[in-house]
Amino acid sequence: MKNQEEIIVGLDIGTTKICAVVAELSGEKINIIGIGTHPSLGLRKGVVVNIESTVDSINKAVKEAEMMAGCEISSVYAGIAGGHITGFNSNGIIAIKGNEITQSDVDRVVEAATAVAIPMDREVIHVLPQEFIVDGEPGILNPVGMAGVRLEARIHIVTGAVTSVQNIIRCGHKAGLDICDIILEPIASSEAVMTEEEKEVGTAIIDIGGGTTDLAVFANNNIKHTFVLSLGGNNMTNDISVGLRTPLAEAEKIKLKYGTCVASKVKNEEILEISDINGAPARKLPRQILAEILEPRVEEVFTLMKREIFRAGMKDSIKSGVVITGGASMLDGVTEIAESVFELPVRLGLPRRISGLVDVVNSPMYATAVGLVLYGAKNQSKKKFRIRDANIFNRIMTRMRTWFKEII
Repeated sequence: MKNQEEIIVGLDIGTTKICAVVAELSGEKINIIGIGTHPSLGLRKGVVVNIESTVDSINKAVKEAEMMAGCEISSVYAGIAGGHITGFNSNGIIAIKGNEITQSDVDRVVEAATAVAIPMDREVIHVLPQEFIVDGEPGILNPVGMAGVRLEARIHIVTGAVTSVQNIIRCGHKAGLDICDIILEPIASSEAVMTEEEKEVGTAIIDIGGGTTDLAVFANNNIKHTFVLSLGGNNMTNDISVGLRTPLAEAEKIKLKYGTCVASKVKNEEILEISDINGAPARKLPRQILAEILEPRVEEVFTLMKREIFRAGMKDSIKSGVVITGGASMLDGVTEIAESVFELPVRLGLPRRISGLVDVVNSPMYATAVGLVLYGAKNQSKKKFRIRDANIFNRIMTRMRTWFKEII
């Protein structure tokens, strides 16, 4: 059995599946040594609606990953999504005490930028510095050691509904797991599928899951904008079910086996056999009808994402194009529709920067879980995630100790 300190586990708690990926740290290498998946039965549009079903699915996925990896899992990095997620930018400014900027000054300016009115029903999930400005000079990534008298910070804050965040943590605890951190899913996915060059030049990542489609815009090696849309692969399945008058389970099978969203590519002679919703004998229909059902929905998802990018003023920030990942991105023709909507280069995002069971996780549907592992490896030394209301006293005490150290 391997020690928990040697391994990192990413737990993707999705609307359609729960996925646990186990990785072993070997120097700079991250070796995937185990994976477990199970259908997700307790979530709707990325939000937990049935704790018992979610806990059961987590237990089964984690047990499968433990058996494959030959280890015991006690702590995980969990992903979060859902329509309740919001992201916004904020600025902060402070005066420098000495001639040289220290880490303490950086912490103070980030804290000043974070001092915005956040409703009591919201929880801060991420505080992501974008850039620092020293005496009016912008574009500085790390100002420590520089001379200056005024320091400004621009940050991106991601918040979620306290109840939704607490339910994710509660599900983990009921499954016997500690939650090391909660990470917004498109941020996690970006760790797995995007290159440093793409993050530098400017790229949008779109993660199309079962219940939600998540967006993150990167430029100058920083995250500029995040957004979660409550539409995903389940909506496509529902469209097929209604359009072809077939049960949802059958519609999902049809989508996976025959699904395409470019009607012009389908030949006239291609025929599907469809089970009727009333149990009548199977019907034969042209595959073209299926494509005509899926194409408008996929176009709608990408059009709404494009509108959000324009609304946020990020149109000129995605010079490198768009990376698409997530389970629903495997649908035939998705990249072609995206290219026609965005009028930019589009590629499918597959997990990279890993070794071990690469062939097993070499699919967009595992991008988030692998990304959670990579995020965990990069941020191991950071504090564990805590719920705001339960830890106000601890935060105040930590801040007071910092003040006393500065005075002494």
